Amino acid sequence: MKAAIIESVGKAVVGEVPDPTPGPRDVVVEVAACGLCGTDLHILQGEFTPTLPVVPGHEFAGEVVALGGDVRTLAVGDRVAVDPSLHCHECRYCRDGRGNLCERWAAIGVTTAGGAAQYAVAPAANCVRLPDHVRTQDAALIEPLSCAVRGYDVLRARLGSHVLIYGSGTMGLMMLELAKRTGAASVDVVDLNADRLATAQRLGVSGSAAGADELDRPQGWDVVIDATGNAAAIQDGLERVAKAGTFLQFGVADYATRVRIDPYRIYNQEITITGSMAVLHSYERAAELFAAGVLDPDVFISDRLPLTEYPEALDRFAAGVGRKIVVVP
Repeated sequence: MKAAIIESVGKAVVGEVPDPTPGPRDVVVEVAACGLCGTDLHILQGEFTPTLPVVPGHEFAGEVVALGGDVRTLAVGDRVAVDPSLHCHECRYCRDGRGNLCERWAAIGVTTAGGAAQYAVAPAANCVRLPDHVRTQDAALIEPLSCAVRGYDVLRARLGSHVLIYGSGTMGLMMLELAKRTGAASVDVVDLNADRLATAQRLGVSGSAAGADELDRPQGWDVVIDATGNAAAIQDGLERVAKAGTFLQFGVADYATRVRIDPYRIYNQEITITGSMAVLHSYERAAELFAAGVLDPDVFISDRLPLTEYPEALDRFAAGVGRKIVVVP
């Protein structure tokens, strides 16, 4: 079958790989669409995945075309979205219900072959059936939405909070949509990319600017979310948190990224700094939110490119062009 392959650091190609075979509790999914994500760029840089080459793609949906012998919950022809999380269920974190921190953490499309291909294998337990009104090609958005839902689980945001989001790419926009629906008093967005910022304005923001100094909140924000992974944005965001406020590191930074903190201010103003890692007990909730229309796929998905153009799609994504880019086998 045809698949995208990250062969080595800095090199992505499209080629032929063996057709997948399901294990006893697995299914084979004919992929309808696979989203690109910042994690894919990290894999291209040699981060996150233990070995290369690998078929990337952890945001995907499609139709079940083959079943393992022990699968009883799905049938051939079911349309599904796939949670890529692969937890060991044995380490202390898994046993404590924190599988996203698994000591042997793995994920489809990161450590094992993923959905940037014609077919992909997934555990049946990781598949969520799609209702009739949800288009399969749009359902690649469910996985990033599940990460955003996890982010809001971590925040435990109070009603009436003033929220500042750095970045209006896919993840920043998803956090914007969730902030609007979780009782925020105001939601401001900062981004240097004017085209992406225009999308945030289209979705409805209290304020938007290229920098936080242009926004009128000198006392700071109750919740500050970084959705960029960019050191300069993170540093600025840490300094914008109001007293008793929370800073959420939601964007994925490079391993080498460093910022400064002011320990006395954190102590004296009771500021919380926290992070949100991937998906945790949030995928099915995200699927339900998606089915209920929390996101408009036609706004969020800017490019639908053929799988054969995967390397070009990565370049486009890395350049900050568009919003969510999906490849279609």
